[in-house]
Amino acid sequence: MTDSLLMTDDRRILAGRLGVARGWTDELFGLLTPEALYSRPIPERHRLVFYLGHVEAFDWNLIARQSHGVEPFRAEFDKLFAFGIDPVDGGLPNEPASDWPRREDIDAYNARVREIVDECVSGARSIAPGFDAATIFNMAIEHRLMHAETLAYLLHHVPFDGKRAPASYAPAPQTGSAGRDTAAIPAGTATLGRDRRRGFGWDNEFDAHTVAVPGFTIGANKVTNAQFLEFVADRGYGNRALWSESDWNWKEREERTHPGFWTPRGSGWEFRGMFGALPLPLDAPVYVSQAEASAYARWAGGKLPTEEQFHRAAYGTLADGEREYPWGDAAPEARHGNFDFRHWEPSAVGAFPAGDSAFGVSELVGNGWEWTRTAFAPFDGFEPHPLYAGYSANFFDGDHFVLKGGSPRTAACFLRRSFRNWFQPHYPYLYATFRLVTA
Repeated sequence: MTDSLLMTDDRRILAGRLGVARGWTDELFGLLTPEALYSRPIPERHRLVFYLGHVEAFDWNLIARQSHGVEPFRAEFDKLFAFGIDPVDGGLPNEPASDWPRREDIDAYNARVREIVDECVSGARSIAPGFDAATIFNMAIEHRLMHAETLAYLLHHVPFDGKRAPASYAPAPQTGSAGRDTAAIPAGTATLGRDRRRGFGWDNEFDAHTVAVPGFTIGANKVTNAQFLEFVADRGYGNRALWSESDWNWKEREERTHPGFWTPRGSGWEFRGMFGALPLPLDAPVYVSQAEASAYARWAGGKLPTEEQFHRAAYGTLADGEREYPWGDAAPEARHGNFDFRHWEPSAVGAFPAGDSAFGVSELVGNGWEWTRTAFAPFDGFEPHPLYAGYSANFFDGDHFVLKGGSPRTAACFLRRSFRNWFQPHYPYLYATFRLVTA
């Protein structure tokens, strides 16, 4: 869609979506105490104050400056808040909190950015020739929604006295019916990627292509805390044979002996909830790094699925057709799973049977991203977007792995079949879980 075809109603829809996305990020910053805003809850990431300016600076640089030619009014902030950090092993940021601007100055910058960006979205400011307005605005909205999830897991690791629960906070449902243990997936095809005629997508989603997938057996549910507890009790973290060399070296260096969301309490465990410690929810999915998931898989005699296997289990049908979502073609609703910011913690597996796939596999979207063993790589036809050339291409290095599905803090737009998340195997902070392929 070119700018000349972006009608007033389309602009109103985009403006409404941007307003909703701003509401999610505003809520998160509103949970923090003034001191916590300048903290660094995860060593590999910037201090939280960076993100306060980053989501607005991204909108400014993409929408106002690049595509609408607006002159900077605070260029030093445009640059300071432009880029985050890919948390590779080592090379941690070490700047003091005093290096960052005062919140009052950032708030003033953000307010002015929003005024000008809103003028661009409404059409009050003209877009420069050659820019696709729909793509640019969708990119800004989805970027902000991605950071709403990033901010959530960052805040999850802020000490409890550094944040306040919203009035609407309620624990996720912890009753469900897990049903059968495994599902047999017959041989068939899976369509990965996105057709360019179907609207906005990130560069790594293109092009759509079909692959043949041999039959396999997959876990009908995500691996739970109770199941992972057996691995911990069997000294899985101390069994060298279960870990690759790089995974073992990471685990030893970080002195990892249990999942990062678990906290030892006496002879048992608690779960690090967003706003307080909770009894370990045994029936909820375990959140771990890909390294930990891979070690568990070896211990249990299985493997992590490939991206193709995930697609076949999630979107395939008994007649070898495909659905838009695991449950069918209807848009995501609350009954389909734990996603779209409805809860702050995982729910019990089996709590949303309406979201099951055609093969009876549960929660393939929501309640935790799912690790695969597929290295993040481009599809045939990949073209980096000229306005964000490094979004995907910088991570086609063999050291990042595809995640599929979504978490409780994943916006519904990312539940589309073609969307791909990715991360390094030694990053234990994500809302990421897994299930096993056993045959």
